[in-house]
Amino acid sequence: MRLKGECVKESSILIIEDESAIADVLTYALVSEGYAVRHSTLGYEGLELLRSGNYALVIMDIGLPDMNGFDVCRKARNFTDIPILFLSSRSDEVDRVVGLEIGADDYVTKPFSPREVVARVRVILRRGMPSKGVKSTQWFSIDFESARIHYCGSLLDLTRYEYLLLKVLLKHPGRIYSRDQLMDLVWCDALETSDRTVDTHIKTLRAKLKTVRNGLEPIVTHRGMGYSVTNGKEA
Repeated sequence: MRLKGECVKESSILIIEDESAIADVLTYALVSEGYAVRHSTLGYEGLELLRSGNYALVIMDIGLPDMNGFDVCRKARNFTDIPILFLSSRSDEVDRVVGLEIGADDYVTKPFSPREVVARVRVILRRGMPSKGVKSTQWFSIDFESARIHYCGSLLDLTRYEYLLLKVLLKHPGRIYSRDQLMDLVWCDALETSDRTVDTHIKTLRAKLKTVRNGLEPIVTHRGMGYSVTNGKEA
């Protein structure tokens, strides 16, 4: 999924990094491998560039001068699911987990090898390419700008938290999210919640999906672990 109606340049990389020396090294390494590169030093400018839909992946520092890289990632996830690779001088496990849970695809700690970063970029972009000879039919599609989700071609009538919950699950189809993770990602600003909040919303989501297409079970329960979603099948 990308911005609605966008045409992505598959070899264009956006670097959001305020240290010019690091950006220059990465730019040289990426250009040498055939990628086109655009560099921004500020988070807000980077967000505006991302809205253009002209990039296949963004490499972003966490410690930006105008805003935190985590905040840039959160804002970006409201309108695009472009792959994000974080650069950081922080090596704490908590920071890595936070980065991945808010929507990043990978995390590299400074100092790093430019060749390793290029290799990670290549792997991330390869994940998004369809396999040769394999057709994939997606059940869900998301319009981030209007905050709408279609299922099997039908627009779902979702509450705010149903939309946010389903959007999180669809970020990584097949990934298992625990109840605690879903509470942190979806209900972080809620004033009142209960132990059964996640389960209750999963139940209502399943009911709404069933009215559209009876017989499909895209939301999967993993006992003692959490929930995941399946977005179509390969044929």
